[in-house]
Amino acid sequence: MRRLLAGVLLLGLSLAAAQQRHIPLEQVRSGLSYAGGDVRALQADEFANPAQLWLQRGEQRWSEPVGRAGKSCMDCHGAVKDGMRGVAARLPALDRQSGQLFILEDRIRQCRQRHQQGPELAFESDDLLSLSLYVSQASAGVPLKLAADGPALPHVLAGERLFMQRRGQLNLACTHCHDQNFGRRFYTDPLSQGQPNGYPVYRLEWQKVGSLERRLRSCFVGVRAEPLPWGSLEMRQLALYLGWRGQGLPVEVPAVRK
Repeated sequence: MRRLLAGVLLLGLSLAAAQQRHIPLEQVRSGLSYAGGDVRALQADEFANPAQLWLQRGEQRWSEPVGRAGKSCMDCHGAVKDGMRGVAARLPALDRQSGQLFILEDRIRQCRQRHQQGPELAFESDDLLSLSLYVSQASAGVPLKLAADGPALPHVLAGERLFMQRRGQLNLACTHCHDQNFGRRFYTDPLSQGQPNGYPVYRLEWQKVGSLERRLRSCFVGVRAEPLPWGSLEMRQLALYLGWRGQGLPVEVPAVRK
């Protein structure tokens, strides 16, 4: 009985710790608010926004049959604006069948292999990014609302530890830039809060659409730390913490950043 009470108390303390936000919800801001006027104008222009090319590709991939099953995404889910509304705002989340922590790209890869019986979509491939962007657009304007309690809680806490952990030759943590110094200039550009609501995003430095995982890996390289492997659990835990941290921000795609 004492062990049970101790376990309940520990869980309660952990949940309380996870609920202590370093940036109050009322101060949470999208990365777009730190962008220059040229970037904001480019994102707002439906015709000039370069991410439109990936959206068009995603629309094509959504409706075309693939794999041995000869099925398209639309065959199971219908029109993306109807069947996928709100999905991107709830991910990462635990998969009910496997218990694994899935991001949107994991869901798409799983469907491609399990239900369409098609070839695996490689991480950061144009087809995977295009489908992810197309599905995410169905949730445009929907506030982020991720499950951060129950079985997901240990993953949120693990993601928070990663966010706070110093790493690399520069001995910096994510929190040093995105909690403590957002709004201040790093060279010529202001630091943002590092919010995830615009991904997959078109970055001008990449000249293409890229995933949140690619951006996180870039940050690792920026502090001269070894990036985590593609598809690692730690990356998903960090993405879950970021989603919880930015709760309430609307999904903002197709987004453009510098």
